[in-house]
Order: sequence, then C-alpha cells, then structure tokens
Amino acid sequence: MASPHSGDWLHAPPITAVGLRLSDEAVRVAVAHRLGSKACEPHTCVCGKAVDACGLHGLFCRRSAPRQQRHSHLNDILWRAIKRAQMPAVKQPINLMWDDDKHPDGTTLLPWARGKPMAWDVTVPDTYAVSHIGNTATKLGAAAQKTAQNKIDKYCKLASTHIFYPFAIETAGTWHEMAIELRQEIGRRITTITEDTRETTFLFQCLSSLCKEEMRFLSTTPW
Repeated sequence: MASPHSGDWLHAPPITAVGLRLSDEAVRVAVAHRLGSKACEPHTCVCGKAVDACGLHGLFCRRSAPRQQRHSHLNDILWRAIKRAQMPAVKQPINLMWDDDKHPDGTTLLPWARGKPMAWDVTVPDTYAVSHIGNTATKLGAAAQKTAQNKIDKYCKLASTHIFYPFAIETAGTWHEMAIELRQEIGRRITTITEDTRETTFLFQCLSSLCKEEMRFLSTTPW
C-alpha cells in the first residue's frame, strides 16, 4: 500500500506489554491479504453467502460479531492514549446533542484547542465492500474519505461547541488524513509528558497491529 502508515504493523517490534505483538496466525492472514494469497478455506457464512479463499467477506458482513469488537478495541486504545496525554475524556458521552440521540465515541472533558473540547468517532470502512470497491480500486483512501465525510455531516451540530475528528481507517490499512492528524497530536502531547520521541510511532504501530490482529477473526472464522 502507498498510503502513509498502512504498513506500520510490519515495523512494530513484537512487544506484548504495549500491544505490538501479533500472533502467528494474524501475521499469516495479514501477509496473505497483502500478497493476494489464500487466507482461509472456502466456506459458507452464517448470513448464507459464500466465503472464498481470500476470506474478505467477513470484513463487511453485518452478521460479523468481531466487527463490533474491533470498533470497541480501537476506540479504547484511542481513549487510553488521550488520557495518557493527561487529558480527561469519556467514552460514549450522552446529551452532547440535545435534539437527537446521536453521540460520538468519545469526548474530552477539557478544552483541546481553540477553547473547545474534542470529540471523536471511530469508523472502519471495508476497502473491498461492494459499496466502496468501485472507488477504492481507482482512488487510494476513497472509502475512508467517504465515511469520514459522513461522520462530519452526522455530527455537524457539534461544530459550534466541539472540535470533531472522524477517526477513519480502512480495512486495507489506509488512514484518513484527520485520523493521522489526531494521532500525531496525541503522540506529541504524550511525548511532552514522557519525553519519549517514539510515542507517536508506537501509537500508529499499536493501532495498525490491532487492525491486523482483528482481521484474523473477521477473515477466517465461520462465526
């Protein structure tokens, strides 16, 4: 992939304590997808559709329980990183938008920039989904761009009170520019506290590694 940070998992040191160690099976599946090789045995998904040897169906199947787990794990890493930067934050805040039930994945409790707190919402669009493949085949990051814009439109009313970041990462590893921007800023703030200049690199590698570890379950398990 030519996208910045899409291959960060390849450079992550296998340190279990900080979430950078991939299982052997996760590495096998990630490499198979990267090379376009066989990732699993063909089988029938519980939704009734056939899963071929590439095993990509599970990345967008609505019956896939691991998809929700992946979202929660990504959001949890983001929330913990923000708190590590000594910025109080909460997940799944309520009553940010009084006229509907919409709520982002998290928000800081103190101003982030320009006197406003920061809110974020994680989304992982599938690069290979039928709804995206026509665009992603010709434009790098098209799925991330589309879903990020959808999030911005969804939470447009937050603009008056919050700085909003859609945190979009495609299943193939492409990051949306605003996700990169937020991650770099969080890393910079943590570095200010710890004085470790590798903080931003470790954060990118941690998220990249998690996506590859979760892909192992999405791609190969006939749940």
